[in-house]
Amino acid sequence: MGKTFAGARLRRLREERRMSQAELARLLGISPSYLNQMEHDSRPLTVPVLLRLTEAFGVDPGFFSERDATRLVADLREALAGEIADARVSAAELADLARRLPAVAQVLVDLGRRNQRLSERLAGAADGRDVDRGTAASPHEEIRDFFYRRQNYLHDTDLTAERLAAEIGIRPGEVVGALTARLAASHGIRLAAETGDRLHRYDGKTRTLHLSHRLRPGQRAFRMATQLALLEHGDGLDRLADEDFERGSPTHALARIGIANYFAAALILPYAAFHAAAEEARYDIERLTDRYGLGYETVCHRLSTLQRPRLRGVPFSFVRVDRAGNLSKRQSATGFHFSRAGGTCPLWNVYEAFAAPGRIHVQIAEMPDGQRYLWTARAVTRHRGGWGEPGKTFAVGLGCEIRHAHRLVYSDGLDLSGTAAATPIGMGCRVCERLDCPQRAAPPLGRSLRIDQDTSMFVPYPVTEGTR
Repeated sequence: MGKTFAGARLRRLREERRMSQAELARLLGISPSYLNQMEHDSRPLTVPVLLRLTEAFGVDPGFFSERDATRLVADLREALAGEIADARVSAAELADLARRLPAVAQVLVDLGRRNQRLSERLAGAADGRDVDRGTAASPHEEIRDFFYRRQNYLHDTDLTAERLAAEIGIRPGEVVGALTARLAASHGIRLAAETGDRLHRYDGKTRTLHLSHRLRPGQRAFRMATQLALLEHGDGLDRLADEDFERGSPTHALARIGIANYFAAALILPYAAFHAAAEEARYDIERLTDRYGLGYETVCHRLSTLQRPRLRGVPFSFVRVDRAGNLSKRQSATGFHFSRAGGTCPLWNVYEAFAAPGRIHVQIAEMPDGQRYLWTARAVTRHRGGWGEPGKTFAVGLGCEIRHAHRLVYSDGLDLSGTAAATPIGMGCRVCERLDCPQRAAPPLGRSLRIDQDTSMFVPYPVTEGTR
């Protein structure tokens, strides 16, 4: 076992709990000087101390591991793309910064992204395009970051939803009935058909929840559960949204909806019962959709949230993309990094899913840092219902680190030892480090291109050896 130096994380955890070094040292059964040395990376975390920390604070041991810095390093590489291209910052320096000073690294990520948006705004002004939207990220992008920072798990929200599920008797096959009874008995709300183009509409004056006939039973249950969250736990939604956003802003309103949707999924799929079912089925998504009568995407999204302390499921990354490579959903409980710019990797199996809708595609993929993941992907299509009416198709991907892959039914028959060939993927062509990728769509950062009119190569952007 390698030595773990995590002084910055240890210090931050102590300060968040408003404890002095002497108080934490007493709790851990060590001397204040020993704790001080660990906080300054003069000594590594020992296994006994690590176990006491996880027990005292309810954090996963991975909180203190270097692996936890993987996606922060990836965020730094993307946000500081220009500086890396100019060879002003090395990859090793970024990794050291992310490991030792994660809070400082996050500030640099935020500043780098703000600088990129400002550059885009100035470029738009030069081209005569509309630049009145400022340099802020879109509200929807900020909401994705809200859940991404929390590794797609809201502990208090999940617990509250589970308690309500037990109170009203949520069970597979009886969800709609239980929710209907709760809405009527506690809130005087009746259900009615929605005849317009909307999927649902709540009329507070008449206490009527209108649901479209196009909604399947699982979708109806989700809309009803979301309405319950808004009615019964509005204050909790506000408090959580207040942590990142100003009340009255569009992002705060979107955050409330996003948290209510999380609550709804946790209500119709209560944590402990769903976790047990997932473990029993070895995370077989189709078996779980049949058992609960819910859609493929809903089940995948709930699987990506099973990160309750002391009852953790497989830590998944969840993604939803369209044919053009746009990520409309991206959440992660792992170190997997989703690129914000330059598209995603075309070798990723989420794009293969479009070629064979309805079939689950499995891939062992390797990132440039050597980290391997097992990815499943399947295309899902939604229609309005009538012949000839336009629909929408997405690919839904669910992936985990290879060390967890044996827990999934999709790993059966695969070589997980690391000796088998894995598909080499990256974070997106703009920031990918793979110089020999024939699928690359953009030149690599920080490399001088080898331009020769007398030579052609299979690799689209050959570089001059030894350049940075």
